[in-house]
Amino acid sequence: MADFRVDQAAGLRRLLGGGQQLQVVTFVAGCEGVGRSVAVANIGVALARLGKEVLIIDEHAPGDDIASTFGLVARSDLLNVVQRELPLSQVLLQPMHGLRVLPAARAVKKLGRLSLHQQQTLLDAMSGLERPVDVILVDASMAHPHGFSPFGIAAQEAVVVLSGSSASITEAYSLIKKVSHAFSRKHFRILVNKVRSQPDARSIYENIAQVAAQRGIARLDYAGAVPLDESLRLAAQLCRPVLVQAPDSAAAAAFRDIASDMLYWQRSESEAGGVEQFMQQLLHLSQRITPNVLRA
Repeated sequence: MADFRVDQAAGLRRLLGGGQQLQVVTFVAGCEGVGRSVAVANIGVALARLGKEVLIIDEHAPGDDIASTFGLVARSDLLNVVQRELPLSQVLLQPMHGLRVLPAARAVKKLGRLSLHQQQTLLDAMSGLERPVDVILVDASMAHPHGFSPFGIAAQEAVVVLSGSSASITEAYSLIKKVSHAFSRKHFRILVNKVRSQPDARSIYENIAQVAAQRGIARLDYAGAVPLDESLRLAAQLCRPVLVQAPDSAAAAAFRDIASDMLYWQRSESEAGGVEQFMQQLLHLSQRITPNVLRA
């Protein structure tokens, strides 16, 4: 399919736009196996098809990353940009029109320890591109020394992905509680994946939201649900998003609904800004977090 060729010539020229509001959403999970990366990839495809310019920042190492969901191989990392080994245009992957993937597994581990020179290199690389991005989706890794992705702390929205299993629900609640106490994030959205029915998904969400509210942990909103669907397994085997492989499937419809709803998530005026502003905030928070972690 032509949609899934890397278009090196196109680059990424819409990262910074005059006054356009950027939406940043980080997807996290309390345990592995809940389908977070597949969800991020498919939501990214759905948003691109809605006419949005989407950048997926991927914190996972090759082999377990977003690129593999599209049948691509990530051969470099954002860290190569920070170290001035490669330009950003050679690190970015473009699975389809309107969607780009930025591998960042190595870079994210060093964000809090970058020198001033390296920080400026990162900011220059992002701000030097011409085209603005409408939405950043972050596929957050669980492997952080402080227990939560710095992108998740800096992002406007944090979506916790869980499945219908009791272990997944327990780990998701533990993550929310930990992040609420450690970083004072008091709002999360819940995406229920691999669920048998919409009523089951609603019940799972309502139970965890009620407990979080009663204990003063956080306010949880419903982001949507994705059903158990054989089409997802087949699409994964072919290294294709289910929106491409089986666009009429129940899972594909669910991802389209979630993506459409995301565009209407309320954002405050204080969140307006572009990628450069977001990266400055990310670097600032990372510098503050790392010393606390080292002292812990």
